[in-house]
Amino acid sequence: MPLRLLLVRHGLSSFNVERRIQGRDDLSTLTVSGQEQARLLGQALVDVPIQAVYSSPLKRAASTAAGILESRDDGLEARFDDGLLEIDLEPWSGLTASERSERFPEEFATWKQKPEALELIRKDGSRYRPYEELMQQARRFLDELVRRHPVNSDGTVLLVGHNAILRCLIVSLLGDPERGFRRLRLDNASLSIFNLSPSDNGHQVQIECLNSTAHLDPPLPAKGAGSRLILVRHGETNWNREGRFQGQIDIPLNSNGHAQAEAARGFLQDVSLQKAYSSSMSRPRETAEGILKSHPGISITLTDGLMEIGHGLWEGKLESEISSDWGDLLEEWKRSPDTVQMPEGETIQDVWNRSVDSWNAIASSLDSTETALVVAHDAVNKTILCHLLGLTPADIWAVKQGNGGVTVVDMPSEPGQPAVIACLNLTSHLGGVIDRTAAGAL
Repeated sequence: MPLRLLLVRHGLSSFNVERRIQGRDDLSTLTVSGQEQARLLGQALVDVPIQAVYSSPLKRAASTAAGILESRDDGLEARFDDGLLEIDLEPWSGLTASERSERFPEEFATWKQKPEALELIRKDGSRYRPYEELMQQARRFLDELVRRHPVNSDGTVLLVGHNAILRCLIVSLLGDPERGFRRLRLDNASLSIFNLSPSDNGHQVQIECLNSTAHLDPPLPAKGAGSRLILVRHGETNWNREGRFQGQIDIPLNSNGHAQAEAARGFLQDVSLQKAYSSSMSRPRETAEGILKSHPGISITLTDGLMEIGHGLWEGKLESEISSDWGDLLEEWKRSPDTVQMPEGETIQDVWNRSVDSWNAIASSLDSTETALVVAHDAVNKTILCHLLGLTPADIWAVKQGNGGVTVVDMPSEPGQPAVIACLNLTSHLGGVIDRTAAGAL
C-alpha cells in the first residue's frame, strides 16, 4: 500500500481578508470563518486513519491543525516543522496586494510570469531568490519525511502549511515540471491527496485529488477571470467493475454509473453552464446527459477526438488474460506507458495528440464568461491533465481519475499565463474524501 499524504492549506486568515502579503510574518491569525473551515475539514477527515501530523509553526497553520484534530479521539498532536514555513517575502510582508504592485511593479511582474527569477533585497541588504529558497526547503522536507515515513509504510500523514510551500511540495513531487508553480491553485482549508508507492526510481507519485474544497460552502473554488472547463470522467461500467480493458468497445454505464452521474449532477447543479462536450461513446454521453438534467436547454457536442484509447487486441480482456499472452508488454505498459504500442491499437502519444487538440479547440471556442462541461475517459482525461500540469505522456500514472470524478480548469485571462488546475478528481460527492471508485483497467 502507498504512503498517503494529506496536504492542507491553512484556513482563512485576517491577512487573507485584508488581501495582505503574509509570508513568514506571524501577525496574521485565523478568522472565525477560518476556524470553521478547519472544523469542517476535521469532520470530513474524522474517519480517515492518520499516523502523523506535521504543521508549520506559524499561528494560522497551527490553529488550522488544531481545529482539524478537534474532531478526533485518537490523541494525535501536530509536530511543528520549519520545513512547512511559508515563502520568505520580507520586503513585501504586510503590504496589500495593490501596494505591492504599485511599489514593486517590475518584481511583481516577474513573480507572476517567472517566479523562479524573482530577486528581492532583505533589510540587511542581502539579495535572495524566494522561490529558489522555498523549493530547496520543500525538497529537504520531503527527503526527511520519506525517511521518517517510508513509501511502503501503508500510512497516512497530514501536512498543514501555506499556499506557496504546499505548491512547491507538489511541484517537487511531480518532478519540477515547467511553470508548475503557476499551474496550481490551493484555496484556504483545501485538501489535496498524494499517494507515494515504491518504484524502481525510488517512488511513484499519484495525485488522488487536488485542492478539494467540497467540504466547504461553496464546494468549488470561485471561477477566475477567464473561461472555465469542468472535466468529468464517465461513470462506472460493468467492465470497470470487473477490471476489463474497455478501450473503444462501446460499453454503457451500469446502475452504479448512472448513480454516479446523478451524484455529479447534484454536485454541479448550482454551477452556471453554457456548453457541453462529450466523447462520442455511450458511457461519457450517458454521464453528460445525467449531469445536464439540472441544466435544461444545453445540447451535447459529441467529439471523436475524446474517445478512449484504442487497446486493440487487449479490449474486453482481464489483466490476467493479457498477462498470459503479453506479459512483458503489460509490465512495460505499467512501467513506461509512453513506450508501448498497443497490439493493433494506439500509443499514449496518439491519444495525447487527439485529446489535447480537442481540448484546445473547445477551450479556444469559449468566451471568458463561459463555463463548459467536458465528459471523457480515463486515458483521455489523464493526457489532458498531464498536458495542463506540464508533464509528459510518460507521466499518466501520476494522475488519478475516478468514475464520476470532477476536475475544474480555469483558462488564463492574461497572455503568457498557463491554465490553472482549480481542482482535480473530486469524488466526495460519491462518498467520503478518499476516492473509492472502481479501479477498472487502463
